[in-house]
Order: sequence, then C-alpha cells, then structure tokens
Amino acid sequence: MNREQAVQLVDQYVQSDWLKKHSLATAAIMERLADRLGGDPDTWWVIGILHDLDFDITQDPAVHGRKSEEILQALGVSREIIDAILAHNADGLGLERTGTLDYAITAAESITGLIVATALVMPDKRLASVKPASVVKRMKKKEFARKVSRESILLCEQAGVPLEEFSTIAVQAMQGIAGELGL
Repeated sequence: MNREQAVQLVDQYVQSDWLKKHSLATAAIMERLADRLGGDPDTWWVIGILHDLDFDITQDPAVHGRKSEEILQALGVSREIIDAILAHNADGLGLERTGTLDYAITAAESITGLIVATALVMPDKRLASVKPASVVKRMKKKEFARKVSRESILLCEQAGVPLEEFSTIAVQAMQGIAGELGL
C-alpha cells in the first residue's frame, strides 16, 4: 500500500473533513516518528493516514478498526499496517499493544487534538504560534481539551520518545502541513 493508494481509500471511506485532517496530521507525525525511531517513513505515514479509515462507518469503540481490517485484508495490505491500525484502538478492541509501532500510532493520533486545541486558543489561531512547551503545559490541565487521552499521549515514552521531544516532533510535523490542515 503506497501513499497514493492510502489517500484514495481515505477519500472513499472517510466523509468528514475534520477526520481527514486528523488522519493527515497523524500521518505527518508518524512519518517524523519513523525517522526518529528507525521505521519506514512511508509505511508509518500510511498507517497514520489509514488509522481511522472505518470511523465514519463504525463510530463504536468496540468494533472501530475491525472494518478497516476487513477492507485492508481484501486489498492484500500487510499485517504490519493492519495490526498497527488495530493497536491504536487496543483499549476498545480488548487488544494489547506490543511494540514501538503500536505505541507510536496511539500517541500520535492522540496528540493531534491537543495541538489543534492549543492552536485555537492562540490569538491568530495558527499552528505557527504553537510551541511544544505550550502543548506539554496544557496537557497537564485536565480541563483543557478534556476529551484528549493524556494516557495515550504518554505512550510515546514506551515507544522510546520522551514527552517533550515527542511534543516537538508532533508540533513541527503539523506545522509542516498547516496549510492542508487549515491552521
């Protein structure tokens, strides 16, 4: 599965604009994490863009990821990609995260919401104004972006990336595609 094919799948299955942007942000973060952790940037980007492929279809944490698994298996997509996509919702599916890639996708997809919320409280509402330290600071405020799972973000450390560094990687990745995200 290459990037172009992955984007075509997202266009086919993901209806909501916010979810497409969230997936794109996750892909950008995953690509940077691959560079940091020795993964394949293209594979990790594909995992990021596809991780919520079935969300608009399922919207149920108890099955979210399973429809993606069916779709991707039918297309002959590698088990590595499918298993990582399932791992991002391990809690909902009753699965166990077992490796760096599992922790990375979970942390990456979770921090996107915190970064967007941080950008939206800036005077100009732009990602360019977001500093990684601001994201870490706001993470400690449970009332800020309260739906964002801080526990999931902290899985970056189990992937081998300290929170402060992870925040820097994620913010820079999203700033690099700010125009596509509308921020």
